Amino acid sequence: QVHLVESGGGLVQAGGSLRLSCAASIAIFGFKAMGWYRQAPGKQRELVATITTGGSTNYADSVKGRFTITIDIAKNTWYLQMNGLKLEDTAVYYCNLEAYGGGSRQGQGTQVTVSS
Repeated sequence: QVHLVESGGGLVQAGGSLRLSCAASIAIFGFKAMGWYRQAPGKQRELVATITTGGSTNYADSVKGRFTITIDIAKNTWYLQMNGLKLEDTAVYYCNLEAYGGGSRQGQGTQVTVSS
C-alpha cells in the first residue's frame, strides 16, 4: 500500500511563496512520474506540474515561470516551490505518483489559500 503525505500548505498573501512537499512510503525510482494537481472550489481537478525521475518536467501554462517542481529520489520526496502566488492559485493541492501502465495514487491534499 502506497501512502503519500503532503505538507507545506497554508495561508499566504498574494505575491508570496510556499513550498509543498510530498513524501512517499515506498521507493519512487521505478515509477513513471511524480506530480501535483489542484482543485479549486467548484472547479475540476487540474494538473499543475509533473516530473520524472530523469528530471523531465511539465507545467500547466498558468504556473509556468512561477512554480518549480523538484525531486529528491533518495528521500522519496518531491516538492512544488510556488512563487508569485496569485488569488487564483487558491486550491487544495494533491501530490500524485504515476506508475508505468497507468495506475496512480494521490495524497489526501493540502490547502493553499492566497489572500489579497
